[in-house]
Amino acid sequence: MVVRFAVLFAVALVATSADAQESRLDAIQKSGVLRVCTPGDYRPFSLARPDGSYEGLDVDLVQSMAKALGAKVEFVKAPWAQLMDTFVDKCDVGVGGISVTLDRQKRAFFTEPYMVNGKAPITKCDNVRKFQSVADIDKPGVTVIENPGGSNERFARGAFKQAKIVIFNDNTKIFDELLKGNADVMISESVETIAQQKLHPGLCAVNPDKPLQYGEMAYLLPRGDAVFKAWVDQWLHLAKATGEYDRTLATWVK
Repeated sequence: MVVRFAVLFAVALVATSADAQESRLDAIQKSGVLRVCTPGDYRPFSLARPDGSYEGLDVDLVQSMAKALGAKVEFVKAPWAQLMDTFVDKCDVGVGGISVTLDRQKRAFFTEPYMVNGKAPITKCDNVRKFQSVADIDKPGVTVIENPGGSNERFARGAFKQAKIVIFNDNTKIFDELLKGNADVMISESVETIAQQKLHPGLCAVNPDKPLQYGEMAYLLPRGDAVFKAWVDQWLHLAKATGEYDRTLATWVK
């Protein structure tokens, strides 16, 4: 009986300690700063401007989130290859067109998905009929170009065994490489292929409404902080329910 009481007392102490631990939600409200990691190279989600500021769908939404917290946003540059390390070390939230993956989930929480997306090819408009499927693309003589360290590169390396894969470091100029003929195809999120075909006449998204792979996008949150996750998920739910999300989306995806 004494042993059982001691065990129950120890469990109660652990629970009390966990409850007493300050959530990131409390820390952000006290500091007045929301630290946001973003690669900043991914239209229409987050793009770094020459003056060091950022623009995009996720940028506008996270600014709204910060306002609801009574905080200001402090952006932290986090290239795709270093995204998770930088987020864990320096940030409260990660945004910028981040795909939900099980590997990332090992190190962080995700919010509820804010967008269902998927991988789609983009190529010169003359080549659309030529690159309709993974099998069409995965042939000798075809060059696939990808940005490093993200889910696009991961998809390409898993799907293409015969096509040549080229990694191009500047995601803001990668589509120009397609127009120049230095590569044949890029695989990206379907929503980005739609945005980029409007910005780059001569390029066309290939079946963006029928992606090659199912995908979801969400924001990164600190692993284990259920209190903060519940608040952000509720904020996101209300942003969608009130129409704020759709209005913001319409600004960036037309």
